[in-house]
Amino acid sequence: MSMVQRNTSRNDAQQDAPVIQAAMSDRIAIEQIEPNVEQGRFAAKAIVGQPVNITAVIFADGHDVLAARVRWRCTQGEAQTTSATEGKWHSETLTLVKPLGNDLWEGVFTPSVTGTHEFAIEAWWDLYGTYHYELSKKHAAGVPIVLELQEGHAHVSRALERATAGSEQAGALETLQAQLKAAGDESEQVALLLSRDTLTLMQQCDPQHHLSRSRVMPLDVDRALAEFASWYELFPRSESPTPGQHGTFNDVHARLPMVRDMGFDVLYFPPIHPIGHAHRKGPNNTLTPGPDDPGSPYAIGNEHGGHDAVHPELGTLEDFRALVTSAHEHELEIALDFAIQCSPDHPWLDEHPGWFAWRPDGTIRYAENPPKKYEDIVNVDFYAEDAVPGLWLALRDVVQGWVDEGVKIFRVDNPHTKPFPFWEWLIADIRSRDPDVLFFAEAFTRPAIMARLGKVGFTMSYTYFTWRNTKSELTEYLTQLNESPLRECYRPNFFVNTPDINPTFLQGSGRPGFLIRAALATMGSGLWGMYSGFEICEAAPVPGKEEYLDSEKYQLKARDYFAPGNISAEIARLNWIRRQNPALQTHLGVRFGTIDNDRILYFIKSTPDLSNVVLVAVSLDPFHDQSGHFELPLWEFGLEDHADVHGEDLMTGHRWTWHGKWQTTHLTPQMPFGIWRLHPAQ
Repeated sequence: MSMVQRNTSRNDAQQDAPVIQAAMSDRIAIEQIEPNVEQGRFAAKAIVGQPVNITAVIFADGHDVLAARVRWRCTQGEAQTTSATEGKWHSETLTLVKPLGNDLWEGVFTPSVTGTHEFAIEAWWDLYGTYHYELSKKHAAGVPIVLELQEGHAHVSRALERATAGSEQAGALETLQAQLKAAGDESEQVALLLSRDTLTLMQQCDPQHHLSRSRVMPLDVDRALAEFASWYELFPRSESPTPGQHGTFNDVHARLPMVRDMGFDVLYFPPIHPIGHAHRKGPNNTLTPGPDDPGSPYAIGNEHGGHDAVHPELGTLEDFRALVTSAHEHELEIALDFAIQCSPDHPWLDEHPGWFAWRPDGTIRYAENPPKKYEDIVNVDFYAEDAVPGLWLALRDVVQGWVDEGVKIFRVDNPHTKPFPFWEWLIADIRSRDPDVLFFAEAFTRPAIMARLGKVGFTMSYTYFTWRNTKSELTEYLTQLNESPLRECYRPNFFVNTPDINPTFLQGSGRPGFLIRAALATMGSGLWGMYSGFEICEAAPVPGKEEYLDSEKYQLKARDYFAPGNISAEIARLNWIRRQNPALQTHLGVRFGTIDNDRILYFIKSTPDLSNVVLVAVSLDPFHDQSGHFELPLWEFGLEDHADVHGEDLMTGHRWTWHGKWQTTHLTPQMPFGIWRLHPAQ
């Protein structure tokens, strides 16, 4: 071969490569996969035992029939220790929603264990499905189908060649082949080739030509408490039966039945660690504490230890363990505050000075929010010279240590002021060993940051609910939470108050205002919480501020939880209603109904199969009666506007029959909400 011929051959090969590569590319497009968070950069959230709805837009050139499926597996989590099938791929069929529309396919799978999962969409040319479709059209049109029948026999023969000898599929194909050969006329063959059983059998044996696979999408599967739980917050140090005396872990035991009977699942404590002495805060955040003032529990650390120790006045680690056990016996889980900040007395300042920021004069840099200066707190520096990996690993070990003590839920203080990469690493590290651990973000900050915390792994978050009071504000906010991208990455916990936040609405609205906010929180979200004192309508503010007068953050606080006017019974009933009605166990799926009064918020929540439909009407006016005509969602049951449906008042148990879609409600400050379950008349 001459030099020219060799160069020509080489050039031809070089020119052919892109053509060959193009010919091997996917002919099937798989787009708009849901759920996804930033095209798979982060994991979407799911709950173990609950269906994960999958959708994708799938199409190809030409008119061939396609087939598709979702494949998924657990990659890390509970399955590692409970199942030998760790890493095994499972699959479910996807179906075309609208064959002549938007090429949308959908399906569902249900994860059976907690932990990290992944899923992908696969699609291919359905050879027999295409043949089945064309044969049915030609047969219906009455055109000759002699060749088509021959093609049908050939499809069956090739499928039999692909089947494993002696398998159940091979046996079924041999039977089908024999039936086709024995068929007396054309109509019998057509009936066999177009039967549903034949189509299913042949699709099981499909060679999957032009198989295309989407990118793998991550999924984080949590236990049920990540989506449906009622939180109660208390300071153990205020639980002494003797006013003015520091409470202990042992004192909290007496409160467990009351918290349980109000229907709570999670009992949350602010930091329980030793409290610093330097610059300790006094009552109402003053800088002049008395010798017996307990200080802020967020000033963590003294000579007794740091984040891995318990405050001596609360008791011992053994006392804490006993409380965790007792709480479980009362069907409560203990949640702890993880606050990454130190008092000037924290052991780390002497042991690891390189983990902190120091000023040019050699003094420590205190936490500041000008003009405020928090000298009882110093912050670590995540990117200080000695901080990586030492500080990061030490903080991880703090969390892991409490997990080892039986704590599976952490409320994290101000996570948005710490690095996103730190959280993404720490949460994944902890959950790689125990996927049941949950992280709750205390992040009252900008929306994008709050969403990012959900993306990097936080299970749930505080929300703007605290400041949403009008009908338009609440409608807009709940709608946003139900839309992408928040619905895939962000679980809202509707806390009605916190030790830091005494909402303006509650300061002057009295008992009716507390009932209104309790109803909105419990019915609006699967996750809600309250800080102790809410049940007795505690609301005295620091004048002009959303802060509590005589805040429990700086002093002990004795309360009479049976004081007249308390709403403990109403809270217990609301929590009971939530437990009895699956539609209320998530913030998702809310629809706003029509009512002719802008002072009443009216919404509907239901399960997908409509076996549980709940209507909620809440007056937003704590001072006056409010009435309105509202519309029953009869169309959701396929009923006419004049149809009858059964109603049930879930607060009282009263039942009746509604006639027609327009009804009336009257709400008062004494009972400012109505919660009704809808039952179609039999």
